[in-house]
Amino acid sequence: MYIIKVKGVAKIPDYVQLRDEQFTLLAYFRVDRPDKSLDKVGLADKTEYIMGLIKDLPFGQILKLEL
Repeated sequence: MYIIKVKGVAKIPDYVQLRDEQFTLLAYFRVDRPDKSLDKVGLADKTEYIMGLIKDLPFGQILKLEL
């Protein structure tokens, strides 16, 4: 699974994309509201871990997430 942090512009907020090994989009959510999206893809129990990684991730960089 991969994480990409996307920088928002003006009134558009920052977003995070979660993608699988084939780079198919699994979840797309605002940085400040991850709960429902992570729950839908079955990662609700890993929310704190994922958000910790996202906090330090530079915008536009792809991070391979090992769960």
